[in-house]
Formats: sequence, structure tokens, C-alpha cells
Amino acid sequence: MYQFSYAEIAQESFAAARDRERDALQRSIEAMERAEAAGPRSREAVEAVYLTRSLWTILVEDLANPENTLPEELRASLISVGLWIMREAEAIRLGKTQSFKSLIEISTTIREGLDA
Repeated sequence: MYQFSYAEIAQESFAAARDRERDALQRSIEAMERAEAAGPRSREAVEAVYLTRSLWTILVEDLANPENTLPEELRASLISVGLWIMREAEAIRLGKTQSFKSLIEISTTIREGLDA
């Protein structure tokens, strides 16, 4: 019979959560890459904006939760980035911005940070 410590179970849970976050960011990045290729008024752009805004709404809410175990300074920085991403996605939706490139770059950097 296997015996696991609380720390082992918590670490596995933390790793699984990071994997889910990484996968969600990857799906968002892929959607934005398709949208970048198809253009800012395409169906792909609408889907990418919706997916990206939805994802970051969830992430920002989680980061703002006092029970989130990330260091406060890191949480604040990620919340700022998330709010910027949501504003940029909205600017694309409104036709004020035409490109997903900066959103893709920032999202990729954050996704890569989850690998560390």
C-alpha cells in the first residue's frame, strides 16, 4: 500500500494546476496565431478575443484570491499583465488595434514561465 505525505499530494496538485494553466495559455496562443493569420475582422479573431479574455478573467480572479499561494508581488504583476491583455484584446475587438503579435509574445513568455 502506498503512503503519500501531504506535501507530495499538494505538490502533485500544484503541478497539475500548472499543466492546466500552461495548456489553456497554449490554446489561447494558438487561437491568436490563427487570428493573426486570418485578420482582425475574421471569425478566428472573434474566437481568439473571446477565448483570451475569458482565460485571463479566470486567471486574474484566481490571482486576486487571498488564498492564492503565489508571492503577493508576483500576483500583482501577473494581474497587471492580465488586465493589459484583456484591454488589448478589447482594442482588437473594437478595431483600435489590428494585430495579435504583442498578445502572442506576452502570452508565450508567461506560458514559458510556467515551465520553469
